Amino acid sequence: MLHGIGSEIPLAKNSSPKCYVLTIPEGENDKGEHTMSYQHILVAVDLSDDSKLLIDKAVSLAKALEAKVSFIHIDVNYAELYTGLIDINMAEAQHQAMEASRTQLANLAEYANFPITHTLVGSGDLSNELCDTIGEYQVDLLVCGHHQDFWSKLLSSTRQLINCSPVDMLVVPLKE
Repeated sequence: MLHGIGSEIPLAKNSSPKCYVLTIPEGENDKGEHTMSYQHILVAVDLSDDSKLLIDKAVSLAKALEAKVSFIHIDVNYAELYTGLIDINMAEAQHQAMEASRTQLANLAEYANFPITHTLVGSGDLSNELCDTIGEYQVDLLVCGHHQDFWSKLLSSTRQLINCSPVDMLVVPLKE
């Protein structure tokens, strides 16, 4: 359960109670009661099975807050990572990867059993793409996962997001 001011919000059926909320915006309803005011939740998914945990938490929160939910997946742009000669058509490989990602996102949207406002696929730097999307789609909560293994502690993209995100984040710890 996530405890808000004067209310309890169930995050997901059978979900781990271990989650972190960095900040929670507050407002007042017409009765002068304190409320959380998230309107649009963006879920950053990596298309693994762990994505379902993030979706469950975001959808439960969205139902309680009557908020919209959107999904985003950022593909790595392999052409930017390799500067030497390469004997494959990178544009075609990138296009195929984007189409596969769109299909997987559609499957996750169906899994959510909740109206998904946008399913977005991008490529490039994770932090830059997410921050641009947050502004463009007027997102006010970003939900993402964080693996707690050795390499993730060293090279965490979540840490980069925390440093650049213009909105609140729900960072969900994921098993190794």
